[in-house]
Amino acid sequence: MSDHSISRRRFIEAGALASAATTLGRNSEASPLTPAPDGAGDFFRAAPIPLVRVGFVGCGLQGTEHIKNLLDIEGVELRAVCDIVPEKTERAQKLAKDAGKREPRAFTRGPRDFERLCAEEDLDLVYTATPWEFHVPVMLAAMKNGKHAATEVPAAQTVEDCWKLVETAEKLRKHCVLMENCCYDRPELMVLHMLRKGLFGEAMHAEVGYQHDLREIKFETRDEGLWRRAHATRLNANLYPTHGLGPAAQAMGINRGDQFDYLVAMASPSRGLQDFQREHLPEDDPRRKERYVLGDVHTAMIKTKLGKTIYLVHDTNLPRPYARYNVFQGSKGIYSGFPPRFYFDGQKPAHRYKALEEFAAEWDHPLWKADRVINAKNGHGGMDFLEDLRLVECLQQGLPTDFDVYDAAAWSCMVELTATSTASRSKAVDVPDFTRGAWKSRPPLGIIGG
Repeated sequence: MSDHSISRRRFIEAGALASAATTLGRNSEASPLTPAPDGAGDFFRAAPIPLVRVGFVGCGLQGTEHIKNLLDIEGVELRAVCDIVPEKTERAQKLAKDAGKREPRAFTRGPRDFERLCAEEDLDLVYTATPWEFHVPVMLAAMKNGKHAATEVPAAQTVEDCWKLVETAEKLRKHCVLMENCCYDRPELMVLHMLRKGLFGEAMHAEVGYQHDLREIKFETRDEGLWRRAHATRLNANLYPTHGLGPAAQAMGINRGDQFDYLVAMASPSRGLQDFQREHLPEDDPRRKERYVLGDVHTAMIKTKLGKTIYLVHDTNLPRPYARYNVFQGSKGIYSGFPPRFYFDGQKPAHRYKALEEFAAEWDHPLWKADRVINAKNGHGGMDFLEDLRLVECLQQGLPTDFDVYDAAAWSCMVELTATSTASRSKAVDVPDFTRGAWKSRPPLGIIGG
């Protein structure tokens, strides 16, 4: 872990501060989102980039999927790739050549070689799919060298790093985008479409989370097994909040008419990784000496400024089928995920859900009616392709990105905040307002055309 890793002691201390009602935000500062007569505050609109030149950092499993997507999108040029494993950059170079594109330059001189990529290459966007602790360093290096930045989730692990991203993006007027694929999945966008058309009435409550048995992946001797398990030895928190929280924030207008206010969090005992360690590892395996502090099921309740509520869960260490717990409750209807289904006030028969497909013909989101999305070959059934396509389109057309640095910070800061509350006997912890009050006047995310 780098110097961006998080100590448990720090969170215990932060919990004590939280109990004294310390404010974590920087609310006294003026927000650059405040409308200005000359439009100077609108740094979200960069000049159009017809040909988006990309440098990619972290060419592992998920990184390779994004690289495939980018090579399949018109108007993208993969100029550079970076990884500590040369074979992974070589694979990316081969993918580019097989696609009939120019071979990207490889950067493989160790874990900080992304800094050389950002400084030397003529790029528009630096995209990272590294282990979590490198997300912030890569994005800061990109923006400080004049590039837009995009990252896999979460964007950061501490409140301080979230502020660094916000303040750097504001100062340098660069996009800093969290690439949360679940915001682009078909059911989540259908919910947004229906909500914007009034079917759900008023947004009231969401129950979301990430429930995925990752024990085998965490104990692999390659890929994520080399780094992801380490976080469970250091931190008792929701380590991966954005898969559920992003779509909930998208639907409920967080940062756009409403805002996270405070949260309380707690965790179950930690047993799953210990049991797997004991039952599957040889007696002489050094991983048997690891001790885990991450609770197997971590839960949080979040209250918004308008009084709405969000239940957030993280569960990756116990035996279970994959599920993204996803419930959205409006005053006139409800969506419940896995399997995806809807119920609206007055629906017949009463008190029975109807399957998503019964609503699809009329209410599929416009983006999910495009053949190139429906037939996308790479990445979680099409949503990864769609999120990459949307980012490129926004850059090409000079549009604000669908989600921005304030979303990246608000969703990702939950890692530290849930740790703080958990360590302080579930005391309430304030959520920083990274927009510094501008959420009150920002328009809601609209229905994006197909």
